[in-house]
Parts: sequence; C-alpha cells; structure tokens
Amino acid sequence: MADAEYVDGDINTIDDGGYDDDHLDDVVEDEHGDDEANDVRDTLPEAVLTYLARSLARDPDAVLVEAEDRRGQIRLSLHVGPGDMGRVIGRRGRTAQAIRALVGVAGARTGVSTNVDIVDD
Repeated sequence: MADAEYVDGDINTIDDGGYDDDHLDDVVEDEHGDDEANDVRDTLPEAVLTYLARSLARDPDAVLVEAEDRRGQIRLSLHVGPGDMGRVIGRRGRTAQAIRALVGVAGARTGVSTNVDIVDD
C-alpha cells in the first residue's frame, strides 16, 4: 500500500479551493507600512475567528467580532448568542483554547500578536 499513487478525489487530500496565498507573503514582508499590508495583518486573524465562531454557533448570525489594534497587537472580542457561549468555550475551556491557538497562528502568519476575549453579553 506504500506504493499507492494519488487518485483524483481521494478523501485524504485537502481541497484548498484554488486559493493562492503567495500574495500574502509579499504583503506581509512589505516594510513600508502601507495600507494593504496593515489591512491583511488586521483582517486575517479576525476572519479566522469569525469563521470558527460561526462554524461552532447554532445561531451564526448572532456572531460578532470586534477588533481593536494596540501597538502591534490585535485584541479581538467575540460576541455570540446566549445559547452558544458554552459551545464556543467548550468543556474546561478546551474549545476556547483551540480557537485562541488558531487565531494566534493566523496572527503570527501576518506578523502580529493576537488576544481573543470571549465576551459574555
């Protein structure tokens, strides 16, 4: 089985939907602080948090992510519906910890430190 060839449609492959993130490296490496670089740095962690929260929530329309930029660090506040708070936090906070780790990776990818707060409204 070690000599198996790739078969189109194999379930063990990841379909990236044709997304090409090569342009992201060029933007992040830009040292001139232009708006495009700042937009990517600010929006990628926010987009990841929004996607994860909406995927977990039973009411994805109630998910709201607020971003605040503080000297090279982005503070993200996550608001979810009252019935979804437990789903987003998870048992012993494991889901929240995983969300923070994934958003942190997205931030590191763009060269920014992130902090995720799950707000109880």
